[in-house]
Amino acid sequence: MPAPSPRGVVRLLNTSGGGVLCLAGEVDAAAVDDFVGRYGREPARVAAIDTGSVTALSAPALDLLLDHLDAAERAGRPAAVRRSPVVERLLGSPGPSSAG
Repeated sequence: MPAPSPRGVVRLLNTSGGGVLCLAGEVDAAAVDDFVGRYGREPARVAAIDTGSVTALSAPALDLLLDHLDAAERAGRPAAVRRSPVVERLLGSPGPSSAG
């Protein structure tokens, strides 16, 4: 019997440089629901978003990511984004807010 594929995660980390929204693995609707249950629906104030190890992003996960990017932009503090190839394809070409 094959091992189940690891489920994706969404976490909010506090760092000395500010909050970091971290998405990793196959981020499905259940991972987003877990995050919303823990942190609420309102986008958190984040200085950065790390999607560098995302292997798949569900529609709710993409919405969550875009909500956080939009909130940071509206606050006048665009979040730096570390993008995996999957996220790069979904978001398009890197903009000024992307970081290596």
